[in-house]
Amino acid sequence: MLRPLKLSLLNVARAAGAFRLARNTRWRGEQLLIICYHGVSIDDEHEWGPGLYMTSEGLAARFELLRRRGCAVLPLDEAVRRLYEGTLPPRSVVLTFDDGNFDFYSRAWPLLNAYEFPATVYLTTYYCETNLPIFPLVISYVLWKARGFEFAFPLSPHGDITLDTRSAYGRRRAQETLVRFAEVEGMSAKEKDGLAEQLADIVDVDYAEIKRKRLMHLMNPAEVREVAAGGVDIQLHTHRHRSPPDEERYRAEIATNRERIVALTGATPRHFCYPSGAWMPRFSYWLGEESLLSATTTEPGMASARGDRFRLPRLLDHSEMTPIEFDAWLCGLGALLPHRLTRSHAIDADGKPVGGQFSGTMVTTEAPHTYPVSVNQDTTHSTDRSIEP
Repeated sequence: MLRPLKLSLLNVARAAGAFRLARNTRWRGEQLLIICYHGVSIDDEHEWGPGLYMTSEGLAARFELLRRRGCAVLPLDEAVRRLYEGTLPPRSVVLTFDDGNFDFYSRAWPLLNAYEFPATVYLTTYYCETNLPIFPLVISYVLWKARGFEFAFPLSPHGDITLDTRSAYGRRRAQETLVRFAEVEGMSAKEKDGLAEQLADIVDVDYAEIKRKRLMHLMNPAEVREVAAGGVDIQLHTHRHRSPPDEERYRAEIATNRERIVALTGATPRHFCYPSGAWMPRFSYWLGEESLLSATTTEPGMASARGDRFRLPRLLDHSEMTPIEFDAWLCGLGALLPHRLTRSHAIDADGKPVGGQFSGTMVTTEAPHTYPVSVNQDTTHSTDRSIEP
């Protein structure tokens, strides 16, 4: 009920000229809109995860609107510096892409070059180096491709279990079961890939084609080097997409991630993105100790100089966001409207969100898109898109 009302109000506001007025206010000039993207579909990923993926055509339409609205699309480092200096140009925007998916290389980067827009990729390096599909995501995707029936799956040496793909809930439970099994068994990345292939064989999904198209892959090291040499900013996202709650392991994740990025790009990263949006106050302190300059969350909003540089909000853009909603964010009005919040959940001792990949998320098909509740107590809140090994 809320969303149709909000869309009606936005249409009335735009027709009355409120968008144009808001775009040119002093208030908007002092705000920085950081936009977050996760995936740009190579095949049908936007149907599997409309809250996670954009089509190439949809992304091009967003870029065209950025140009038409006269937005200043800035590099992240410059934007953060000018935000706190108070020297942002009108309608400032930063484009960020999380994780470093292969589809960034094959779909988003050509569009960025065509529009001459700078962009930041927050790179998690483990799956970049293994060059295998991201296990939790490919399991979810295969189950979605096989939706509609119930079947027995052998979990050696424990015997057969029944997996149900007839509903989104059943597919999420099946995905969580297989991911947890792999963790309990201590499977390597290659063994997990074998489990995903076994699942695909049983449900008659062409796993070789998924791997050939690299639908759930990150960029490989050569591709990271290529985009970095082409001007893409590569920044920190932890090595294994985890947020361990103790300082030594948390900072080790950052140190390994930094080491790998320096080896790939020759540049030292100074900005960070919280994996799965998992944040707690102690993380901000540790990042300061690492001499970093900023950290972004998945909390919806626009960044201001009054905010914490280690808790910068972002707009998560996706294919379910309508053009008028996106336009409202560009002018600033979108940040003033209420946003749908979801329950948050804790992380475990390894830094992975408790309850499986999709626990605590708002799901339309399989892939999550979430807006975490913002709190100031020392508990961790996460929008879980687990891609860790």
